[in-house]
Amino acid sequence: MNKPLADFDERLRVLIQAAMEEDLGEGDHSTLAVIPADTRGRALLKIKQNGILAGVEIAEKIFHYFEPSAIIQLHKKDGDAVVAGDTAFLVEASVHTILACERIVLNCMQRMSGIATLTHQYVQEISGYASGILDTRKTTPGFRLLEKEAVRIGGGMNHRFGLFDMMMLKDNHIDYCGGIGNALDKAFWYVQKYKPALKIEVETRTLEDVREVLLSGKADRIMLDNFTPALLREALALIQKKTETEASGGINLGNIREYAATGVDYISIGALIHQAQSLDLSLKAI
Repeated sequence: MNKPLADFDERLRVLIQAAMEEDLGEGDHSTLAVIPADTRGRALLKIKQNGILAGVEIAEKIFHYFEPSAIIQLHKKDGDAVVAGDTAFLVEASVHTILACERIVLNCMQRMSGIATLTHQYVQEISGYASGILDTRKTTPGFRLLEKEAVRIGGGMNHRFGLFDMMMLKDNHIDYCGGIGNALDKAFWYVQKYKPALKIEVETRTLEDVREVLLSGKADRIMLDNFTPALLREALALIQKKTETEASGGINLGNIREYAATGVDYISIGALIHQAQSLDLSLKAI
């Protein structure tokens, strides 16, 4: 698996702070009304559905953000296969902390575990093939950091995090620019002048597009969008590993092995995130 962002911890701190402000507002009046401030408690994170667990480390950070002295006893770790009835961890902290963090922890872990579970299914489906499975930018605004982390935990790979860390010339860029040749010329000039380390990926829709990209010699990766497996093989024969290759569009659990069998380097699947079903978890006082 690839590594998380270099500034992951700082991005996570901002995300946790925003989640706390959104949920707590001026205060948790239910807890303030019925639980004395000095009451200590323990709670178990219970697994209620089979899948791949993700977000354990994030849960630790959430509890410690709210109460640095909170004690977390781990029973499972990120990436573990779990079954209904398992427990992920035990937390011991102020009851105010446990109740303030409960929903944020569950929201993060349930969503992340669902994504990790679906990603794992895709990874297992192409076991034995060399293609890597990529996520996309089809994420929930404000939650991309943890959705992409869940893909990584599930065995997938992260594509660019945003518009800033890789140049991708998609259909709209190409159409607005008047063609692939013009777009690549301008992109290559921009990279050489301003961001020499930035990689250029370009989307192709036909074999003629692929030929034009190869002729330019200015792309680091060619995306083959909505190619059938048969057409993908033709494209890969033209490319002859001169650039990295990525298949995208119309790929699902039912046909992904056909795409992986072509030898394409990467397969990008937006459904890893936007089609994932959250895993059922609960946090219960003991």
